[in-house]
Amino acid sequence: MKPLLLFLGLLFLTQVAQAQDLLTKRNGDEVQVKVLEVTPTEIRYKRTDNPEGPLFILPRTEVFMIKYANGTKDVMTPAGTPATPGAAATPTAPPPPGPVVPGDEPGAWDGVKLGGPRLGFTVLTGGIVDKLERRYDMNLNPFLTQFGWQFETRLFRLPNGTSGLFEFVPLIAGLEQGKILPSLNAILGIRGPKGFEVGVGPNLTPFSAGIVLAAGTTFRSKGGINFPVTLGVVPGNGGARISLLMGFTTRRP
Repeated sequence: MKPLLLFLGLLFLTQVAQAQDLLTKRNGDEVQVKVLEVTPTEIRYKRTDNPEGPLFILPRTEVFMIKYANGTKDVMTPAGTPATPGAAATPTAPPPPGPVVPGDEPGAWDGVKLGGPRLGFTVLTGGIVDKLERRYDMNLNPFLTQFGWQFETRLFRLPNGTSGLFEFVPLIAGLEQGKILPSLNAILGIRGPKGFEVGVGPNLTPFSAGIVLAAGTTFRSKGGINFPVTLGVVPGNGGARISLLMGFTTRRP
């Protein structure tokens, strides 16, 4: 009689173990549960070690995979929708920290290239306007519009999200005054995990050469487009040129 009871007990425990669902979170934690409901936004379950206990509700975006008692699996995508049931669970790499740009997939963190238009304005301070008017025999308003293009290459990205950048920005100013005043800017910079960036580099124009000091930030839309905003200052003996530029950038080949 006792062997029969022992056999029945083992059989019961085996069936209970098989009735368990395995929930794997994105942080790697695994929990033996009984899944009660899966909605577009959350997972509702009870723990198998306390089936009469409280109902747990977990945001779907925190769940990597559910392995059901019948052997099928649901792998949750980063957007929170399940992959094809029964598909093999292939762990996905976590997104890199800091502002994400197109090309942030693993293995492509270095050499990411972005490009896009830049527009804004420049204010000439001190005696710069007088020097330009005497040198080129023209009347010039100290407020100039700027139009150009930004070519950005990300040189490296650290695990904490800090990036090294090289930016080349050719600009044309003065079109609103019927003038063509070109400038070339080559900037080496650092972008922090939250998008703030600083940089320095040469500034070349037909009438001067100097150093541009730049600071700004980059905002990213849900569609993967970056919107940089940059404040640049070119100091000089006769005064400073202060520029504010805005635009957008996307991935370049």
